[in-house]
Amino acid sequence: MMLTELEPPVLGTKAVRDLADHLRLGSGFADDGAQDALIELYLRTAMAAIEARIGKALVQRAFSWTVTRWRETGRQALPIAPVRQVTTVRIVSASGTEQETDSSLWVLVPDGQAPSLQGSWGRALPGIPDLGRAEIEFSAGYAVSWEELPADLRQATLLLAASYYENRSADEGREGALPFGVLALLDPYRPVRL
Repeated sequence: MMLTELEPPVLGTKAVRDLADHLRLGSGFADDGAQDALIELYLRTAMAAIEARIGKALVQRAFSWTVTRWRETGRQALPIAPVRQVTTVRIVSASGTEQETDSSLWVLVPDGQAPSLQGSWGRALPGIPDLGRAEIEFSAGYAVSWEELPADLRQATLLLAASYYENRSADEGREGALPFGVLALLDPYRPVRL
């Protein structure tokens, strides 16, 4: 199984300005945007860390997921949520021949924790040949843009990006640890495991 991001999230200047304001970086006559690339880097890094923690995409973008077999014949959970749309299900043979499946053969079952692809009318998903694979292209994300992202996820991203920015040369000895405020904001979004 391999999940590939087909396009990076589009953040825009508003996200960069929000983090600059959060960091209380000056603006005005001396503001030439010299820090913008660095600020955007920390935003993207914070978003990636948050998405890895909660298993959900923040800003909508396209993904491709490759599997060599279905976990169940009639249903396959998707690796990231919330999935907004499945655009293509393609079966690739061992020789590399590609065949796009008819969209009437499968349906997206939306779910906030574990969206899935399911065979239509209780049927099995299209068969994957030996040494072949299925490629599923879909779009996922809570919001189309930074501005539409829920306030708590936006704030968690700003807090984590600010922490990365302010501690970029420090080694706190807590590898992988997120600040408590970020964890508290992310708690409602964490996957439920039973």
